[in-house]
Formats: sequence, C-alpha cells, structure tokens
Amino acid sequence: MPFQELLDQVGGLGKFQILQMVLIVPFLVMTACQMFLENFTTVIPGHRCWVHTLDNDTVSDNDSGILSPETLLRIFIPLDSDLRPEKCHRFIHPQWQLLHLNGSVTNMTEPDKETCLDGWVYDQSSFPSTIVTEWDLVCNYQSQKSVVQSLFMAGMLVGGLIGGHLSDRFGRKLILRWCLLQLTIVGTSAAFVSNFHIYCLLRFLSGCSSIIILANDGMLITEWIRPPSRVMVITVISCAFSVGHILLGGLAFVFREWRTLQLVVSVPFLVFFFSSRWLVESARWLIINNKPEEGLEALRKVAYTNGMQNAGDALTMEGLRSSMQDELEAAQTKVTIWDLFHTPILCKRTCILLFVRARAFGLETVASRCGATLAPLLMMLMEYLSILPWIIYGVSPIIAGLAVLILPETRNLPLLDTLHDVKNNKEFSRKVNEINSFVKVTKF
Repeated sequence: MPFQELLDQVGGLGKFQILQMVLIVPFLVMTACQMFLENFTTVIPGHRCWVHTLDNDTVSDNDSGILSPETLLRIFIPLDSDLRPEKCHRFIHPQWQLLHLNGSVTNMTEPDKETCLDGWVYDQSSFPSTIVTEWDLVCNYQSQKSVVQSLFMAGMLVGGLIGGHLSDRFGRKLILRWCLLQLTIVGTSAAFVSNFHIYCLLRFLSGCSSIIILANDGMLITEWIRPPSRVMVITVISCAFSVGHILLGGLAFVFREWRTLQLVVSVPFLVFFFSSRWLVESARWLIINNKPEEGLEALRKVAYTNGMQNAGDALTMEGLRSSMQDELEAAQTKVTIWDLFHTPILCKRTCILLFVRARAFGLETVASRCGATLAPLLMMLMEYLSILPWIIYGVSPIIAGLAVLILPETRNLPLLDTLHDVKNNKEFSRKVNEINSFVKVTKF
C-alpha cells in the first residue's frame, strides 16, 4: 500500500518510533491507575453504628474503667449470625442484662433494634479514609458505591463514541492533548470536593478522558509503525497497562488516604500535557485530511530522526501525491461508521478503515464499556442470590471465547485503509476465503 511504502522509506521502526513510545507509555501507565482507582478509594472498611456513650469524647459512663470497650460494645450493638457486632443496627436501649449471660438463651425476647441513625464508626487500621467513610456509603447506601464505579465506566463509553469522532475530525494529537489537560483538571478537582454528586460527575468526566487517551495513544503509535512490527508494539502497550495496575497497588500502599491517592494519580497528567507537544501527528491522517504539507513535513522529520536524511530530502509534494493518489481519491468519498456494516466482508472481519478508525475504536469501546458499566451493578444481585454475579462473570467469557471461533485469522494479512481496497483487493479476498474454508473443514 502506498503509505506503507513511504513509511518504509523513512523508517517504520527506528529511533523516532522508540522516542514516540517513550513519551506515550507513561500516559498509558497512569491512565490504567485512573481506571482502577476505585479498587482502593471505595474500599469498605469494618464498621458499626455510632453509639453516643461509646463514641462521644465528652461523655463517658465508664470513668471507673471497670468495663472494657468490648464489654460496652456488647451492651449497645447486637451480634450477627457469626457472633460479630452488626454493621447496620444498634440496640434502642442499652442491654445490661446481656453482660450476665454465659450462653445463649433461646426463650429470651429479642431486644428492639434500630438503624444507625447517628452514622458509623469505621476501622481505620488499613485505610484512614475512603469515599465510603467520607460519605457513609454503607448499609442502605452501599449501592451508591457501585454507582460511582459504573459512572466512570459509563464515562468511558461516552468518551469512546465522542472522542472517536473528534479524533477522526480534528486529529489524534489535538484531542489527546485536550483530554490530558481535562483529566488533570477533573482528577485533581475530585481530590478536593466535599459533595458526593460532584465527585460522581468528575469521575464520569475522568472516564471520558481516560478512554480517549488510551485510544489516541494507541493510534499515534501504530500509525507510525510498519505492519510487521505492530504486534510487538501492541504487546508493549498491553505491558504498560499491566505496569499501571502494579504501580497503583504500590501507590495505594504508600498513600492510603483516598484524597491523597486521587491527587497522586492525577497531577502527573499535567506533566504529560506539556510533554505531549513533542508527539508527532499521524502523517497519514494529515495527508488524508487535506494537510499534505504538514504530512510531508512529519515524514521528513521521521526520516531525519531515523538517520535516513537522503530519504527525507527525496520526499517531494509531487511524489507524495502520486504515491497516495488512490487514497486521496478515496478520501473524497464520505465514509461513515455505518459503512463498516454495509460492506459484507467487513461484517465478518475486525478490519478498521483509516477514515473512521478512531470512530471504529469508539464503537468497539461501547461494547466493552457496557459490560464494565454493568459489572459493579451486577454485584447488587447478591442480595437475591449470593452466587448469581459469579455465575454471570464465569459464563460470559466462555460464550465470548466460543464466538471468537467464528472470526477468521488475520495473521500475515494486510491492514487495508479504504473500502475500495477491501472490495477490490483480490489477494486479500482470496486469503480470507482460504482461511474461512480451512476453519469450516477443521471445525471440531
């Protein structure tokens, strides 16, 4: 394909691509921290009802020190089925008679209980504070914890759709830089808010930014890499994401107060915003979007960085237009995301065209984020059947794994960029038919 030939001339995997990855990988690492932040900031610590006599510093019915705190706790807090203090109820009146019971009494009338009208007391041994302790998201309010997690994933879903369109329209780099700045602002602001609903809104906006950063980072890398090296690059991206998971665990161990942790994983994006100015926009996107001069300049910059100065000097506007004539003509035809479904061969393959590549990634995000958005809410099904969420989590990957068998293999096949290429590339169609026939013959 024409652009791949140009990319091979200036260097499809050299010093430039390595520097581009060095700039982008930290974005991926810290974005992973943002995505899984609720694993630590929404931890539910041990808790019980607040009791005036026990927990009011100005009142004490035990000045003599005869009764231990554990004994007093037995008077005011009922025990659950595991003989542990209940988390959501307290006795309406102190039950002093319970101090004299050496065993269970079956014919004893159950003392009257009430909910935690005055709040809760939390175990702060592991986490001094979380958003759960900040806004008392326990007992009857525990479902709101799942809402926070779902809203972040819902933000990723919306961001995938909107960001994909904007990236195809205005460029990968511009939208990436905007989202880095946005994540800096909303992420840092979330560390200082005192209102739960505002916090939820900020996390939703963080989700919008996070998915766009991930998608545009991937496109800015892969669109500068020659096809044979893309698998390796995608592997590096996946590894960076995993490093982010590991790093988040370490940060949460050091910074256990939720506001501090929120701040630590948000402030670095300000540094990333300034460093992103050195990223280079996709030359292919520039050329296709009627910016050939900028695309030519980007290609020359790559050639010089990769030590191919002669190739850079040889690049001319006339040669560029001649090499990419077919792609430039195809760009004059308006292509929408729906064309992916109107073309039969694309309905059978995961082939993403250049002109709608970011929007196609956004569409793919919808499916994944729908599942991620529902996942925290599924835990609420435990109220009806404790194993039901785990059954759903276990069966879904099995179904998805079986569905993969329907897809044809893509190994050693070219990544085509236009609908014209897909419809008319006989070699492409021949290989697809051969692979499909092989799959049908060898199917179980």
